[in-house]
Amino acid sequence: MFIYILMLVILQRIIELFVARRNERWMKSKGAIEAGEGHYPFMVAMHIAFFVSLIAEVVFFNRSVSAIWIVWLSLFVIAQVFRVWCLLSLGKYWNTKIIVLPNAEVVRKGPYKWLRHPNYIIVATELIVLPLLFNAYFTALLFTCLNIWMMTVRIPAEEKALAEVTNYREQFLIE
Repeated sequence: MFIYILMLVILQRIIELFVARRNERWMKSKGAIEAGEGHYPFMVAMHIAFFVSLIAEVVFFNRSVSAIWIVWLSLFVIAQVFRVWCLLSLGKYWNTKIIVLPNAEVVRKGPYKWLRHPNYIIVATELIVLPLLFNAYFTALLFTCLNIWMMTVRIPAEEKALAEVTNYREQFLIE
């Protein structure tokens, strides 16, 4: 079960990187600018390290599937449905980088109608749920903490970039 889920998630991430690259090219051809370049390599490294840590903890410590695996797997599947909803809602504006198109209207549909950063909630959920599915408690705790730290950098950088060149302030009533 571990290998199949891991392969599926890694394949999903690889596909998302291709989609992000395509969207980045399209946005930059329209005059989009990138922000937060300084933290992006650290974020990528964190996500790669997450998979390395998960594999290492499960393999080297012989972790088995959780007794409540159905709960964790259900939460993970729900998170994947919401992930796809986020990607489809943002369409060509979705990216793993902070890329903003000057004078663009901020997307306010799908989960973005109610939340400013639903995809980050989904990522946080995945970083907890996937390791707990396999009793990888160290990975769950470490990468939850690292992700919290990363979001204290990422979200302000993204909000600043959006507020500077789009209608973000008006859409979210930010002073």
